[in-house]
Amino acid sequence: MTSPATARSGLQERRSHQHVREIFVEACELITPFFARENRWGNSTLDHLAYRVLRDHYPELSFEEVHVLVVAAHRVHSSRGSRPADA
Repeated sequence: MTSPATARSGLQERRSHQHVREIFVEACELITPFFARENRWGNSTLDHLAYRVLRDHYPELSFEEVHVLVVAAHRVHSSRGSRPADA
């Protein structure tokens, strides 16, 4: 599956995990609370619970795809820092 811009330019799409890209926003909403500072346990994030929630909601995903989602969602959350979601 290629994007229209990729098809026009003649470049080959290098990204993988297309299904993960389609569900990314929804998955982030599900697991963002596990990265919140106020939800830490012993100053550790609850990443393991994020994996569990994603496996329950998307049983068709492989472990690698779940891992990609958790890592990407964690990056998004970290890049936002302490800014509110509406900002």
